[in-house]
Amino acid sequence: MNWEELLSLKRQGDTNKRLRKEQDETRLGFEVDYDRIIFSSAFRSLQDKTQVIPLSKTDFVHTRLTHSLEVSVVGRSLGRIAGKKILEKHPHLSEVHGYRFNDFGAIVAAAALSHDIGNPPFGHSGEQAIGEFFKNGNGQKYQSVLSDKEYQDLIDFEGNANGFKLLTESREGVAGGLRLSYATLGAFMKYPKESLPKKPTKHIADKKFGFFQSEKDTFKNIASELGLKQTRNGADVSYARHPLTFLVEAADDICYTIIDFEDGINLGLISEEYALEYLIKLVKNNINTKKYHSLKFKADRLSYLRALAISTLIGDAVNIFIENEEAILNGDFDVSLLDKSTYEAQIRDIISLSVEKIYRSSEVLEKEIAGYKIISDILNVYTGALIREKENQASNYDKLMLQTFPKQYHNEDASIYNILLNCCCYVASLSDSAAVHIHRKISGLEI
Repeated sequence: MNWEELLSLKRQGDTNKRLRKEQDETRLGFEVDYDRIIFSSAFRSLQDKTQVIPLSKTDFVHTRLTHSLEVSVVGRSLGRIAGKKILEKHPHLSEVHGYRFNDFGAIVAAAALSHDIGNPPFGHSGEQAIGEFFKNGNGQKYQSVLSDKEYQDLIDFEGNANGFKLLTESREGVAGGLRLSYATLGAFMKYPKESLPKKPTKHIADKKFGFFQSEKDTFKNIASELGLKQTRNGADVSYARHPLTFLVEAADDICYTIIDFEDGINLGLISEEYALEYLIKLVKNNINTKKYHSLKFKADRLSYLRALAISTLIGDAVNIFIENEEAILNGDFDVSLLDKSTYEAQIRDIISLSVEKIYRSSEVLEKEIAGYKIISDILNVYTGALIREKENQASNYDKLMLQTFPKQYHNEDASIYNILLNCCCYVASLSDSAAVHIHRKISGLEI
């Protein structure tokens, strides 16, 4: 892979090549990507989607929206610092093509901003609830009319693949979705493969999948334009990651490691003594102890440690990226950047404590259990109504329910796979509160 292709400004539908040196410096194409994402309705819905605590009653806890904004800020720093070093190693990118280090920051920031845009309500348990409906619930009956890969798309419903669909799918009057640059779409794609074969290797890019069967051709076109390396021959679509994806992933890893931990402390799920014990190990080389001890309030002390920890991990991640640039460009770097971190042991300890004290807390588990029931019931009502409509067997109740189903997801002429997938994508688009509200309506608990 080479940077000239990887930094493509092309958008879906373009007929002419977009050259970096011809860009308007006041509004670069990569910066337009960020604007289009932040003004999208799918991004706005993240303000009421779970990051750590579902349906939290406190205004402190992060949502998917605040988390995504913070990841984009960290990603921008990672991209800019790495971009500066890449241009020093490959001066022709700047001298011949006109690229600047800010371009790398803008690409990573935009991809990081959208990294959770396809996630369903109730966090990762929402993904699992959708998959469970088709694997062991009433949706299992559709397996016989789907291909293996179509069925796998549903039973392993993936927020990353739904995000790619949101960003690229054409709708009536809107060709190419948000029409983001191919560089940003490439950086967004953490798992550049289809749902089968499942986890064919231990390579980080094979951990999950990144696009549904409905977007396979779109992805292949983007991958070809970017010059991504094909990692499997034959019928199965699989490519090496876009190098900047590693920086997007690092930004996410840094934020959820440090900031989820901070949330747990501020919520009282983790004592402040743990913060001192765990975070200071991470920042011991940079901490100003006099300044730290001058801070009177817990929140200020935590903010100081958090800022130092994030800064430390940014510098470490960039160093790993640059040291392994050749392997990354060859598609041979097979782990996340933080897996190679100098601070890998400290990161592992923080995540282990967060899992024990936050992610498995009674408040989280009880709401995730409710989320399973809510998502399953909504899917049961709408998938049943949609399929019976296609088969001309819709009941009066089905017809009433379908009047409440958004038109953008409703196409009775589509294949059964696309009807089911669109229904899943509708459920995934719901905020936590909207899912609860709809469930109460269909259950007859609210009028």
